[in-house]
Amino acid sequence: MQDLTIRSIVRIPLGTKDIDADFITFRGLPDGAEHVAIRIDGPYAGAPLVRIHSECLTGDVFASRRCDCGDQLNEALSRLSEDGGYLLYLRQEGRGIGLYAKLDAYLLQARGADTFEANRMLSLPDDARDFSCAAAMLRAMGVEKCLLLTNNPDKVAALQMHGIDTMAQSTGVYINANNRRYIEAKIQKKNHTMVIGNDVEVRHEA
Repeated sequence: MQDLTIRSIVRIPLGTKDIDADFITFRGLPDGAEHVAIRIDGPYAGAPLVRIHSECLTGDVFASRRCDCGDQLNEALSRLSEDGGYLLYLRQEGRGIGLYAKLDAYLLQARGADTFEANRMLSLPDDARDFSCAAAMLRAMGVEKCLLLTNNPDKVAALQMHGIDTMAQSTGVYINANNRRYIEAKIQKKNHTMVIGNDVEVRHEA
């Protein structure tokens, strides 16, 4: 992979608490997408907290209850505001299949398919994302090890495979009446490290 370089750093205040964040853009992203890193200063010593967050228009912007993406994004920003670190916002809508295909998959889910079955019915992969760009972005910013805020073991493995010393930090579990089957599919079929029950804190929304 071509080495990435930093293109620009722009300071932007975020949220009602006026979190000062640096939005970092890059030259040399191999897929041509406009991925961005958001750096928030904090007291961490050693490995910083990192969240790899794939774009989800419906969840991040419109607070869709069909997924847990918006909730996880809000949690990441809250934790980063306290501890500092990096949020890598990857333009990989719908686990990389794109917005229109994701909405097509929602139609199939409404007829009984789970999130992965719906992708396959559309002749699409379960997960089309490539996290190598995330590792390259971290290296360009001088990050060689991190605490990765995720329940997805594939993200941890991807960073480790590309030379980033990575340990996982679990996120909350955000369940509502519309996304329970989605979360259960991630646990049962992709080994996401979430527990639905009394063993861990579950943030449940009616």
